[in-house]
Amino acid sequence: MILTDFHTHTQFCDGKDTAEEMVNAAISLGLSKIGFSGHSFAPFDRDYSMSEEGTEKYFKEINALKEKYKDKIQILCGIELDLLSDEPKLPFDYRIGSVHYLKLGDEIITVDAGKEILIKAAKKYFGGDMISLAEEYYRCVADLKNRDIDIVGHIDLITKLNKDNCLFDEACPRYKNAAISAADEMLTKNIPFEINTGAISRGYKDSPYPADFILKHIKEKGGSVIFSSDAHSKDSLCFEFDKWHKILRDKDILPRVITL
Repeated sequence: MILTDFHTHTQFCDGKDTAEEMVNAAISLGLSKIGFSGHSFAPFDRDYSMSEEGTEKYFKEINALKEKYKDKIQILCGIELDLLSDEPKLPFDYRIGSVHYLKLGDEIITVDAGKEILIKAAKKYFGGDMISLAEEYYRCVADLKNRDIDIVGHIDLITKLNKDNCLFDEACPRYKNAAISAADEMLTKNIPFEINTGAISRGYKDSPYPADFILKHIKEKGGSVIFSSDAHSKDSLCFEFDKWHKILRDKDILPRVITL
């Protein structure tokens, strides 16, 4: 069984439950470690990310919980650092690097907030070519190599709203080449990738990030993975970890699984 989870969100950003409620749920599940990863401050999206003041409160709260529950569970205070968000000033235990936004012209668009946002952006900036937009997304993912990160978060988040290939064909060679190129940048730095079940628990996808072809490539290149739930509530901690560990192992595409 996988008894750790390092990608979790609380009421400090866009999560449902308090940090302490998440800790108690983790203890009930028998977890040995839980890591918190609040969204880092993004001045252009204050509803989604922690504020600067909120980040300080978050850091203080998680570290207080570390001490309070030290005899029951190991707690880590991390942060989810978006490519376009400000650099955190506090000494977090780890950083998940992710791309939720694209800067296109003088706009910043969100890649996982709605299909119409992506369709409109593709029309305005890429002549309606959604694959070109996806290529730009993966160019940004590759740029995460220039940030100080410890985990690559949901590398193919661009597929969150693409169920049944409704926006673009994920089998397109251009799409697959862009994803593999971004993964290669992370592999050169030995950064582990998430196997992230968050989009399954929230009903957007039927399988975790990353897609099978990306996982196969990571395994072939000797990369590693960390299972993460991207939990926005206590009920989705460690969501379907054991199920997907077995499925991916049986497919022979499961890279080496590590923990923090």
